[in-house]
Amino acid sequence: MQIILPRARLQTALFALMAAVAGAGLAVEVLKPILRLSSRSGVVPLLSLSYEQNVPTWYTSCLLFACSLTLAAIAVGARRAGQFVKHWWGLAAAFLYISLDEVVEIHEAASSWLDLGGVLYFSWVIPAAVVVAAFGIAYLGFLAHLPRGTRNRFLLAGSLYVTGALALELPLGYWTEQAGSNNLVYALIDFVEESLEMLGVNLFLVSLVDYLGVQGWTIGFSQAAPEPRPAPVERPA
Repeated sequence: MQIILPRARLQTALFALMAAVAGAGLAVEVLKPILRLSSRSGVVPLLSLSYEQNVPTWYTSCLLFACSLTLAAIAVGARRAGQFVKHWWGLAAAFLYISLDEVVEIHEAASSWLDLGGVLYFSWVIPAAVVVAAFGIAYLGFLAHLPRGTRNRFLLAGSLYVTGALALELPLGYWTEQAGSNNLVYALIDFVEESLEMLGVNLFLVSLVDYLGVQGWTIGFSQAAPEPRPAPVERPA
């Protein structure tokens, strides 16, 4: 038996789950002051996008890990053609690292390297921006060889993710220094930031699935057909 997962259903499922996670995170932040919900326990730390080690964190980490696995599969297939194999493996490794970082918050430690303020309150954005720029330059040739549609979708997904992960850390840092993090404005900025990250990763994963389709791959699950049972032996009367 073979079960094929249609691309349209995969996309619908991915974005429906994203909407549920992001919507729940926004809902608890809006309802927190109205219903006087606790910030230390209960649904707020469990579902809020501004907290770590909770449902949104694990959701995003799993999504990034799915991208890493898909990129690794593409890298294995690219070995036959012998083109940009290292680049595909590099992307797979990068997404694996980001997936782990989402859970253990490695990037937060970089903020202790520089003691800045204002929009650079979260100073880890400086080394992160340098890494992103270097990564982009190293992948110019790789992007140029991709089909135009795939390239444009990759660039759109990457732009959304970087806008959320880096650019919006600037106003978020400024507001954190001015008013702290335990307020609705902080939660709203963080909601937009995290939502853009989720949207970018989801679009990238769908684009990877599309690319696999262009390369002749299909996503499905197969199961060996059960062996036929032997016909019962009739006994002579």
